[in-house]
Amino acid sequence: MPSISDIVRDSVVEFSRLQKWMLSAKENNDTPTYDMMFDRYVELKVILTTAGVNLTDIDKIKA
Repeated sequence: MPSISDIVRDSVVEFSRLQKWMLSAKENNDTPTYDMMFDRYVELKVILTTAGVNLTDIDKIKA
């Protein structure tokens, strides 16, 4: 079973990677792709917030 620190680490990495893809999709006017990724963005945001991670500095989407 993964520890909370493993889950947080993996979620931060995925959150960062996902935001880069979302920003690229938005820049290229790929709204359907952006919208699909947004659901995962919200899930990760909930996981990280629940784990006590301050998203102020790492949240580039700010939604």
